Amino acid sequence: MKLVARAAAPLTRASIEPALALASKKMQYRKLGHTGLDVSLISFGSWVSFDYQLGIPQAKEIMQACYESGVNFFDNAEVYAHGKSEEIMGAALYELISEGNFSRSDIILSTKIYFGATKEPTPTAKGLSRKHIIEGLKDSLRRLNVDYVDVVFAHRPDPTTPIEETVRAFNWVIEQGWAFYWGTSEWPVEAIQEAHAIAERLNLIPPCVEQPQYNLLHRHRVEVEYAPLYGMHSSPIAQANGSSTITITTRGGMGLTTFSPLACGLLTGKYGTSGTIPPGSRFSIERYKFLADRWLLEDKLKKAEALRPLAAEIGATPAQLALAWCAANPRVSTVLTGATRVEQVYENVKALEFVGKLTPEFLKRIDEALDTSPTLTSSGKL
Repeated sequence: MKLVARAAAPLTRASIEPALALASKKMQYRKLGHTGLDVSLISFGSWVSFDYQLGIPQAKEIMQACYESGVNFFDNAEVYAHGKSEEIMGAALYELISEGNFSRSDIILSTKIYFGATKEPTPTAKGLSRKHIIEGLKDSLRRLNVDYVDVVFAHRPDPTTPIEETVRAFNWVIEQGWAFYWGTSEWPVEAIQEAHAIAERLNLIPPCVEQPQYNLLHRHRVEVEYAPLYGMHSSPIAQANGSSTITITTRGGMGLTTFSPLACGLLTGKYGTSGTIPPGSRFSIERYKFLADRWLLEDKLKKAEALRPLAAEIGATPAQLALAWCAANPRVSTVLTGATRVEQVYENVKALEFVGKLTPEFLKRIDEALDTSPTLTSSGKL
C-alpha cells in the first residue's frame, strides 16, 4: 500500500520560482569527490525526524523548504525507523514530483545498506553480502518509490564478508541502473583502500564517497585518518599469509557527506551546562535516549558552551557556527543536517553566510576555546 500525504496545499514550480532563485544564490555546491556530481553544501538527512518526529505532510513541507533553499541532496537508510523513514520520504517525494514542484532529476537521493530494515533482521537480511546488498537495495527502492538512487552507501564495514564480494555487488547494482555511485560510511581507511585496490585490479567501480561523523568534538577520522583518501596515495600492505607485501593505490578525491555536524544537537547550546533535556529534543525520544549518556558529559557540555560567545561575535547562533565550521573544510562535499521545522531548514542554510568569516585567526580561536584539534603522535594516532 502506497503512503500518501494528507491535506497538503498544492504548490507549483512557477509559484516557488522567485523564492527558489533567491535561495539558490545563497546555496553553494561542490563536486562529490572526484565525480562530476554537484551536491549542495548543506543537505538533509532523515535519521531521527521521519516517523519518530514527522509524518508525511510535515516531511513534505521540510523537503519543499530544502529544495526552495537550494538543497538538492536527501539522505536516508534502510535502518532508519526500520524502513518507515524511506517510506515517508518516498511518499513525500512522490507528491512533490506529481504536483510539479520539482523533478526526480533535480535532486540527489541516497540510501544506505547494512543493518537491515526490521527490528530483528535474519542473518541474510543484514550485512554486506551480495545477497543483502541486492535484495536490500531493491526493498529500499520500493519504499522510496523510485527506480534508482543516486548514491548507495555501505552503512558500516562488514568483517564477516570479503570486501571483494561487497565491491562486486555494488558494481553490479550500478550496472543495473539502481544507483549511479556507491560509497562507504564509517569504514576504516584500510578497508576503503582495499576496496579501491580490488576495484582497480578487477576493473570495477570503486567507492567515491565516505559518510563519516564530523563535528567540532569529533575530528580525528576526517582530519587525520582519512587524509590518504583525498589524493593519490600508494602504500605497502602485508598480504594475508604475511609472506610479502603489495602496494595499493587509492584513486584520489574521495568525497565526504558528513553527518552529525551538531554532535546530536549538543552544539546548538540547547542543553546548557547542566545537560537538562528539553521536551521534543532528540535525547527525549525513547529510542535515542542512549545518546544522552554519550554526549551529555560535563567536559562536552563545557566545550559546547564555549562556542556561544564566539558565535555571537560573528552574528551567528552556536548551531550556525558549528555548521559553518564543517562547511569550511574543503574536503567536505556536503554537510548533512536534520530539521523538524521549516524554520530550521532556513537557519541551517543561513550558516553558509558565516563561512567567509572563519578566518585562520578565528579558526585558531575556536581550536583554543574547545581544545579538540587532533594531534599526531609518532605512531600516527591521537
